[in-house]
Amino acid sequence: MEPVNPVGRFALTKRGLTLLEEFKNFALKGNVIDLAVGVIIGAAFGKIVDSLVKHILMPVIGLLLPGQHGYLGWKFAIGAKEIPYGLFLGELVSFVVVAFALYLFIVKFLGYVMKSKKEAAIAAPPAPSREELLLTEIRDLLKARKT
Repeated sequence: MEPVNPVGRFALTKRGLTLLEEFKNFALKGNVIDLAVGVIIGAAFGKIVDSLVKHILMPVIGLLLPGQHGYLGWKFAIGAKEIPYGLFLGELVSFVVVAFALYLFIVKFLGYVMKSKKEAAIAAPPAPSREELLLTEIRDLLKARKT
């Protein structure tokens, strides 16, 4: 048996450090951190919407519609099995609230922001370059000389 080659171990260690450095560069990019913050905020927003639907919206709907336990008691009975469609309706309302909030934020709000940025870019013409300023000055001097 041959002994382990120390040069080979060094190359493996060097490759491991390179991989670690590449991962560190990837993980500390602004996009990855922004994505992580977005996921955390999205999870918190989901909990708030879930609470809103379960504790405010669906009980109000349960008061308006018949049923013993509000929407939780809404069930179909097929033979010995029960299908709790009230829970599904609660999740459906939760989805609609999240979808509406995303629509308002992404489509309407960000669309308005992007539109106003485009209008600002179009409305403000670029400043004349140094060459254009010099040519304008030369033109004005030549006009003044003619008159």
